[in-house]
Amino acid sequence: MKAICVAAAASVAVTMLAGCQNGQPSASAAVASAPSASSATATTAATGPSKPMGDGSVWTYVVSDAAGKPVEVGVRMTGAALRGLPADMPEGHPVPVILKFPSGTATGVLNHVEFYWNPMGHEPPGVWDTPHFDYHFFIADEATAREVNPNNANFATRASRVPDVKYMPGDFAPPPGTAVSNTVPLMGLHWADTTVTRTPGKYDFTQEMIRGSWNGNVTFIEPMITREWLLSHTPLDHQLSEPQAYQRSGLYPTTYTVHYDAASDEYSIALGGFTDRTAS
Repeated sequence: MKAICVAAAASVAVTMLAGCQNGQPSASAAVASAPSASSATATTAATGPSKPMGDGSVWTYVVSDAAGKPVEVGVRMTGAALRGLPADMPEGHPVPVILKFPSGTATGVLNHVEFYWNPMGHEPPGVWDTPHFDYHFFIADEATAREVNPNNANFATRASRVPDVKYMPGDFAPPPGTAVSNTVPLMGLHWADTTVTRTPGKYDFTQEMIRGSWNGNVTFIEPMITREWLLSHTPLDHQLSEPQAYQRSGLYPTTYTVHYDAASDEYSIALGGFTDRTAS
């Protein structure tokens, strides 16, 4: 499979959402106290529909401020979701778990999440071939993601179109080769940080951020995170690399976080620090 992605959840440090009941997110999902980055601003939280994952479940959540602006948009999963996972891919490739955001919530430019479990990782060998999760936070809608299909007559034409580099963080680039050959079905072309040295067999892959494009447009932000690293319960609070310009106006995330809540035995992978950007 082509170099898929790690897009990692970014966000401000937040008070964790209410726990699960019978494997489902609590219906009264509310933040006990405001996220640390929102100071005195009151916040509310909402959860999206859950999907099964391993022996547990996974779902989206949105923390909003008093004006309805997103503070944190993320994926939450139970500890049991890391157990009972498939050891192989019967269809030869991972199948996406499509997660919708809570109804009626503002999520900035983010449209939905497509969540993948890669039991054997993916290429390149010795780099990303460790069991890991891919969290695609799509800016594009589901219909656009489904267009990334090699069976479509216009696939090569659309896959060959790449966005101007000013719309990607400066150090990010697609893999060697043509855009068409590197475009992953149902996902797109994956751009990785070129400042990272990924020597096959020596690269210690734990988590990494990827950007995606299709048909000339930036289409997703993707944290890739290994199962082993998640089980270490190592917290991550990271500033996202930003591009010089934006293709569309809206609220864009500027931070990415990964946290484990021992009280509820849940993981959160989130994007936050939403900031207004103007298309140029």
